[in-house]
Amino acid sequence: MPDLNKTAIGIELGSTRIKAVLIDENHVPLAAGEHEWENTLENGIWTYPMSEIRAGLRACYAALKRDVAQKFGQTLTATGAIGVSAMMHGYLPFDAEMRQLAAFRTWRNTITGPAAEELTALLGFNIPQRWSIAHLYQAVLNGEGHLPRLAHLTTLAGYIHWELTGRHVMGVGEASGMFPIDSAACDYDAAMVQKFDALIAPKGFGWALRDVLPRVLPAGADAGTLTEAGARFLDPDGDLAPGIPVAPCEGDAGTGMAATNSVRVGTGNVSAGTSDFAMVVVDKALGVHREIDMVTTPSGAPVAMVHCNNCTSDINAWVGLFAELAAALGAKANRGELFTLLFQKALEGEADCGGLLSYNYYSGEGVTGLDAGRPLLLRTPDARLTLANFMRTHLLSALATLKIGLDILTGEEKVSIDKLYGHGGFFKTPGVGQRMLSAAAGVPVSVMETAGEGGPYGMALLAAYRVWKTEGETLADYLDKKVFAGAKSSTLTADKADIDGFNAFLAKYKAALPVERLATEVL
Repeated sequence: MPDLNKTAIGIELGSTRIKAVLIDENHVPLAAGEHEWENTLENGIWTYPMSEIRAGLRACYAALKRDVAQKFGQTLTATGAIGVSAMMHGYLPFDAEMRQLAAFRTWRNTITGPAAEELTALLGFNIPQRWSIAHLYQAVLNGEGHLPRLAHLTTLAGYIHWELTGRHVMGVGEASGMFPIDSAACDYDAAMVQKFDALIAPKGFGWALRDVLPRVLPAGADAGTLTEAGARFLDPDGDLAPGIPVAPCEGDAGTGMAATNSVRVGTGNVSAGTSDFAMVVVDKALGVHREIDMVTTPSGAPVAMVHCNNCTSDINAWVGLFAELAAALGAKANRGELFTLLFQKALEGEADCGGLLSYNYYSGEGVTGLDAGRPLLLRTPDARLTLANFMRTHLLSALATLKIGLDILTGEEKVSIDKLYGHGGFFKTPGVGQRMLSAAAGVPVSVMETAGEGGPYGMALLAAYRVWKTEGETLADYLDKKVFAGAKSSTLTADKADIDGFNAFLAKYKAALPVERLATEVL
């Protein structure tokens, strides 16, 4: 039976699931809880209503409590530390009394094109459409009426952290998706802040950028403790006690780095779920590329990130269709087993997918310059339409846009990638996602035993680091020596046929992009 005071909880609000993981002092997962949800398109905005955010978080925590009770016969009343993470970026504005001023605009929105372009030119730094500062400046360009009342601008993780602790702070990795970070100072870039303030000064809003952005903290810093109100916010049953140390909140990029021990220079990982993104820790400034973001590790080191809005949503939709077919035939199809079967089937497909082509664009995609998306399946009359080729084309499509960005990173910027770690739902079926990513990147891909836990596990590790690190111990050393020293992982390298097949698929993918663009115009 675990000593709850020697555990840590990580919670992550992802795009389709909210998940919580409880780990012990050896950083081994003990229990988990989850809640499924989905964003909605309201008035042209991808959003989650605040009521669903609160209800979903509580449902996830309640599921964690049930798992602890079932496994250990204990009520979850305490933990050594807690941390919360969420999908990065987006726009959540509040007034001085923390009244929400506009609907939550998620990372998925591609409605800030003019702002992103102008800010990139002004700052000499790539500002993607999904970044919080792009949303803020687009609101300025739109003349939105709530701006004079703006007192706090935050992200989903930042909002939850405030509810738990009453503090407007966030981890540096999460902050790096709001506004550019100076890694040396571990804070917002002062010169760029001044440029932005000068840009909006004529509007006379009465606030400066630092007035509204959360304070930046590195991993391991004191980010507050769970308040009485915070404990009730998370656990309305009243079992959870206040006073628990809370780690600086992070984004899903930072938790992915922690979960895969990819925080040192030269390490890299790919997180693949609803969206997918590759992150490589670098030791130099890169040129401005619209396809590559510069974010940071949870400790503030610079990271080159290729972020793609679309990954598994189209796969999930097709699996749902196959589940309907199975039910119509009278078969009882477990959804998890169906995913495994279909992913494994993809390994039987032709390396180039036999002439099939798909675009998984549920939403716009910045890497390929599309502000909207339409999922497409294309084939020539002589294409070989088999289930194996069908599944393989969807797996390769999920990685195609990522490959385009990685080629810029390794080709134009000469960034060396020796190996990647994979985590997230795309890698749950052993060997399949690994092989496809290895074919795309042309390097070995490793998956740890905890890869399926993904971001929530990474957040739990950051919570553990907050309270269990020794004096002067860096996050990289903590992960190396105390978490992953004996970690089990599997490494897979695609063969030449897989790599050549992916490249052939990608050539057709790039050539047919005008079809996807036309689809967004006529459908």
